[in-house]
Order: sequence, then C-alpha cells, then structure tokens
Amino acid sequence: MKIIYHPRFEEVYSSDPAAKAGRMESITKELFPHFEMVMAEPATVDDLRLVHSDWHIENIKRMGLTYEVALLAAGGAIKAAELATTAQPAFALIRPPGHHASADHCWGFCFFNNVAISIAKLRKEGKIKTAAILDIDLHFGDGTASIFDNTPEVVYFHPEASNRLVFMDSISRFLAQTRADIIAVSAGFDRHEHDWGRLLKTEDYETIGRLVTEYSEKVCQGQRYGVLEGGYNHNVLGNNVRSLLQGMG
Repeated sequence: MKIIYHPRFEEVYSSDPAAKAGRMESITKELFPHFEMVMAEPATVDDLRLVHSDWHIENIKRMGLTYEVALLAAGGAIKAAELATTAQPAFALIRPPGHHASADHCWGFCFFNNVAISIAKLRKEGKIKTAAILDIDLHFGDGTASIFDNTPEVVYFHPEASNRLVFMDSISRFLAQTRADIIAVSAGFDRHEHDWGRLLKTEDYETIGRLVTEYSEKVCQGQRYGVLEGGYNHNVLGNNVRSLLQGMG
C-alpha cells in the first residue's frame, strides 16, 4: 500500500473542519512508519475539466490558497488511481475532500471532486472502462453521484444503516452484485463511534478494507485505491485510517 501525500496538505487553507490544524498530522503519525509515501503532484486544469465546468474552476481559482491545495488534492487522487491500475494498492491522503463537488457547484468542505476526476481520467486514457465507487463517509456524496448520474459504466454506492452490522452487510451485498475494472473508496471516517456518525468501530474499517481487497482480487485484477474524505476527531482519525489501509493493503 502506497500513500500519496504532500506537506502542503497540512496548510490551513480555510476555516472549515476538514482544513483544521493538526488533522493531517494526526493521520501521518500513524501511517508513515508503516507505509511508503509517494509525493502528490497538482492536477492540471484539463484534468479538472473532465468533470467540472470552466465557470466552477474559475470560481475556485479566485480562492487563492484553497485553489492551490485543491489542485494538489485532485492530483493526489489521480496518482493513487494510476498506481492502482498497475495493481499497486494506493491511498490518497489528501485534503480538501471532494465528494460534495458536482460539475458546477460545491459545498460541505469540498471544492473539486477528487475521486470523480481520477476515475474520469482513467476512463479517458482507456485504462479502464468501468468503475465502482464505494463511499463510506457519513454523508452522501451528492457531487459524485450527480457527475456519474448518466454514466452507467460508473457505479456509485453509499451504504446507509443505523446498525453497524447491517452497514457492513450492505457493503458485502453491493460488492457481490457489482462488476467493474477498478474499485475506488471515498474514505470518510466521520461515521466512527467517536466522530459525528457514532456508528462504526475502528476494527470495522479493517473489515471494509478486506472486503474491498477480496473484491478487487476476484473481480478487478487487484485494482483498488482509496481517497480521504471526512473524519474530524483527531484523537481517533489516524487509527481509523490505518485500520482501513491494513485491510486494503
């Protein structure tokens, strides 16, 4: 498992919880002793245009620092996706998150849709035809869903349940009935029992990771990657991310 990262992700680019000081450091201290780090590179404007309108891109560009870090985040997701197509599992440890960013609108601490851009680029380059996106964040990724709404080759799934066992079972059932060339995980950790969602335990993330690994080895020739979305309790976030990656790696 390779971790895509850049020190600029530690910059506080806005006042929202995803950009809070110390958030990324709470993760890196748990990951970097155990996983190889690969440096993220910024996405290009042409990469952004794969899913976003010029109007939207120009609006974010006016945000200065936020735009710079968001470009780097999209590039990190692209790098993770590219590694995954060579059967090297990867995780984009990036921010801002992206799953609430649609073609010409964004909210929920998101600016560009990192996972959507990465999937769209793989499809454009002919590296994949179909993709499955598993979004385990507390919140529905309306941006991702809307971007691929008219693209049957890309399947988006956001499990919903008030019981953790039912939640896990819904993921298993989704994977059992889905066929794709690659699987991407929109990895939000705000559904943890000590975060906003108050549902999942830390070990559940490793189970999810194992389910993704088993699916990818059986269906996708091992092609799998994850992209950081939410997760706001710094006391547990690093352990939760590490748990998922232990399952995915």
